Amino acid sequence: MPASPVPNDLSAYWLPFTANKAFKAAPRLITGAEGQFYFTADGRRIRDAFSGMWCSILGHGHKGITEAIIRQAQCLDYSPAFNFATPGAFELASQVADQFPDGLEHVFFTNSGSEAVDTALKMALVYHRSRGEGTRTRFIGRVNGYHGVGFGGISVGGMPNNRKFFGLGLPGVDHMPFPYDPALDAFTRGQPDRDPMVYLKELEAIVALHDPSSIAAVIVEPMIGSAGVFVPPAGYLAKLREITARHGILLIFDEVITGFGRLGAANGATFFGVTPDLCTMAKGINNAAVPMGAVIASRQIHDTIINATPTGVEFFHGYTYSAHPLAVAAGLAAQQAIRDERLYENVAQLAPLFEAAMHGLRGEPFVTDIRNLGLAGGMTLTPHPDGPGLRGYELFTKAYEKGIAIRANGDTIAIAPILTSTPADIEEIFELVRQSLRALK
Repeated sequence: MPASPVPNDLSAYWLPFTANKAFKAAPRLITGAEGQFYFTADGRRIRDAFSGMWCSILGHGHKGITEAIIRQAQCLDYSPAFNFATPGAFELASQVADQFPDGLEHVFFTNSGSEAVDTALKMALVYHRSRGEGTRTRFIGRVNGYHGVGFGGISVGGMPNNRKFFGLGLPGVDHMPFPYDPALDAFTRGQPDRDPMVYLKELEAIVALHDPSSIAAVIVEPMIGSAGVFVPPAGYLAKLREITARHGILLIFDEVITGFGRLGAANGATFFGVTPDLCTMAKGINNAAVPMGAVIASRQIHDTIINATPTGVEFFHGYTYSAHPLAVAAGLAAQQAIRDERLYENVAQLAPLFEAAMHGLRGEPFVTDIRNLGLAGGMTLTPHPDGPGLRGYELFTKAYEKGIAIRANGDTIAIAPILTSTPADIEEIFELVRQSLRALK
């Protein structure tokens, strides 16, 4: 252990999605984690109120997952992903498929949510080409949507800073409106009770403009997560499914955040009772212990692509680390823990308490909106006079000083407790957040 908690001048490592100059002036170095807490290089204990990055759903250092990774590394550290496979990959695919609505049956493994999104977009294109509709090449995303950072994901995504620096992206992409109006929906508990066609009539206009025969797929998050937890109106996803099906357009759910329990169900498709054609997932699939993502495809999409090529490779896509043995081992152990610890039931039981605590912050300094669904909460702050985003970052740093990690994206704040939390954990999280808000200037 070095005498100083700072290992060197910090110049070599370029941090992702981070204000590097500010971080290196006051680094937050994590050296360990257990359960609900991180441990820092300067000897502090920080409560994790964001589940890592939405991903450590079972807590940190889960014994069963750690032991499974060690056993797998001792047995088989890596095997090729092309023309070879491990038995565990087939078992994990089956366990994942069993948790999705009927008809979603075939799992393709990736290494992240970003890769899963690009994979799903490719599947949509190949599917339409395989059935003789190769003109369907357009995609429709949504304003403020987040679908990772690959060129496909930023093209269909709708967060300006993720797009504006990187050129034109994929051609032929359009975006639906953001399905939330803070003037009307602020401080809503759960799903706003408003007509979803207020937002979806624009989709109908986009489809009419381009003609359905040119559109491959629509992609949305069931709950808008990374932009700050925004919940679409009740019935929005069902109506979206109706519109896309009527026009022969595939519907993709990005379940990277909502997959594996965040809403109190196995996934958003199950929670909302809407079955898309493709779902992407990552994060909670194996508690983020080893990088992993996946796409689950409908039987129709899978069979159409596979049967279109009588011999040889049917889908020219994949990754060196697809279904990596260590990631698979972590996934199998995580899925076992989800069942043993009744994770989804725990979230469903905690959700009302979380909702009450989240909305209990109403009236605290600078809070202008609060939103929630399951164990996901979002909060909007009044911008600082010196510029947007400064107040959100100030709350993030004040919270860290008080011993809790939350997520700030501009002036929107996200709170996403570890899914094994107890009522006492929820109570402590919101007491620390309250103290942090009251410390703002």
